[in-house]
Amino acid sequence: MREFLETQCDAVVIGAGHAGAEAALALARTGLSTVLLTLNPDSIGFMPCNPSVGGTAKGHLVRELDALGGEMGRCADKCALQVRMLNRGKGAAVQSLRAQVDKNAYHREMKRTLEHTENLRIAQGEAAEILTEGGKVCGVRTTYGGVFACRAAVVATGVYLGARTITGEEVRESGPNGFARATALTQSLLSLGFRMRRFKTGTPARLDGRTVDFSALERQDGEDVYPFSFMSERVPAARTPCYLTWTNAETHRLILENLDRAPLYNGQISSAGPRYCPSIETKVVRFADKERHQLFLEPEGADTTEIYVQGLSTSLPHDLQKAVYRTVKGLEHCEFVRYAYAIEYDCIDPLDILPTLESKKTEGLYTAGQINGTSGYEEAAAQGLVAGLNASLKLRGKPPLILGRDEAYIGVLIDDLTVKGTDEPYRMMTSRAEFRLSLRQDNADMRLTQKGYEAGLVSEARYAAFLRRKAMREEALAFLESRAPQAEADALVRAHGAPPLSSGVTYADLLRRGIPLSELRARMGILGDLPQDVADGCETEIGYAGYLRANEKQIERARAAEQRALPPDLDYASIAGLRLEAREKLARVKPRTLGQAERIPGVNPADVAVLMIYLSLREKQGS
Repeated sequence: MREFLETQCDAVVIGAGHAGAEAALALARTGLSTVLLTLNPDSIGFMPCNPSVGGTAKGHLVRELDALGGEMGRCADKCALQVRMLNRGKGAAVQSLRAQVDKNAYHREMKRTLEHTENLRIAQGEAAEILTEGGKVCGVRTTYGGVFACRAAVVATGVYLGARTITGEEVRESGPNGFARATALTQSLLSLGFRMRRFKTGTPARLDGRTVDFSALERQDGEDVYPFSFMSERVPAARTPCYLTWTNAETHRLILENLDRAPLYNGQISSAGPRYCPSIETKVVRFADKERHQLFLEPEGADTTEIYVQGLSTSLPHDLQKAVYRTVKGLEHCEFVRYAYAIEYDCIDPLDILPTLESKKTEGLYTAGQINGTSGYEEAAAQGLVAGLNASLKLRGKPPLILGRDEAYIGVLIDDLTVKGTDEPYRMMTSRAEFRLSLRQDNADMRLTQKGYEAGLVSEARYAAFLRRKAMREEALAFLESRAPQAEADALVRAHGAPPLSSGVTYADLLRRGIPLSELRARMGILGDLPQDVADGCETEIGYAGYLRANEKQIERARAAEQRALPPDLDYASIAGLRLEAREKLARVKPRTLGQAERIPGVNPADVAVLMIYLSLREKQGS
């Protein structure tokens, strides 16, 4: 095949899913000429699984992404069918936005955004090889011989690389939803030193909504909540309902009696699947004592009758799928538009990449999204922004953006991947963040927008909006520490069953007594123009002040360990006292700091103590 030069550019992004879109935007918006190479422009920003954005911990990622200058939050706000706040009955740290979105509208909106972004070109084609010279990226060659000469590349292939779909006995060499798969790039990644693995995920069937008995189901409407994006004034009015139903004993019996036809149990699928989003077969087998499993029926879009059945992912044969689905209340007469399937794909070991998401062996080569072993649109988009922005920063001769575990959920995500690695599709959860009380979704902009601005990704308009919000927050906190009118404060306290006040109180004192800020605003006519997420943040800062102070002390101790740098050329095999397992793990990961070394599985406190002594002796000898 004859090669030819397609174009000369600064960077190429391979794949136009949620990771690729954010990576391309981060590069182009910071002034670098960028090519977004995709198998099919019709799959840009496509949602092959659930038609939603956000969710527990994932909503935090979307708001952080937005605070840094990303696009997912704005796109989701524009295409939302309904929005809810999850975990309202729990603390502020674990409350998360989740939106049902019109998946076709989301694709069109993201494609439109990319097409109208300066410095960005969309090109159809399949990447075959990452070209290098002297250990550095110098281009990307396609299967048709075209070469995009570049100084950096971001691989964001999603579940397309080496993909095959499995439904019962039928196996197809295909990407998700019938899209073509990518086949050529795996060998190139292997030759560049990446260790490749096979992961699996799956998706439920899509039903014809006209054949579902919604009257038998529990209806769930959206709520009036604030948007994902700090630049959105509001989200569309909640208008499209979801519905709740359950599996039952007959559902479970049918599955258990046919496990010999289930690819997950008859040996047809052996790759690692997501632990926290398992198939219905896995749930029924693993939780044998559970009488039923919750299912959500979610609209795929405003212009379609297709219904997504969350919680009923499966790779059973078509005839069994129909029988299983029809055991569920409300689905007795359902008809299928698209049957469920499992999908296997190639991904790398994330221990092969740096916290910047750059390859440890090839300079200028970055990876983001499911290629790194994660699952979920939000995790992918967050990595895409970090990979694209770090590629841009490097090409512009600026320091990289590395977010700490105490600074962002994005920092937790990338630290987990690059320090701990993963043997299954990784999903972000609030329990993974040890400092989650400080990493709330209401304060994402206060934590990150300044960083995004300094990196060149946050626009002047966004930064000005941030400064206004910051001033509003500071003014509101100062106002809440002022004295409340005595008579109105007394009335509020008595209404909450407490004795009359013996002396004057501040509004903050009333909050500490458990009176919600929403009630203070309504009853006392204060802070009427304050955006809801700013109000939520102020209420949390005051109500959780003691916990936040304790949290900050923990963060300071953790930062001390993170500031203790480990030399990149450290020969762990030569350090006496380190266990063999610790030596192997430390040499494999090459932690940048003592804090990272502490988090490596297989490295125990005694090993860390040995490292501290070794570093102290080395520093003394060097002085």
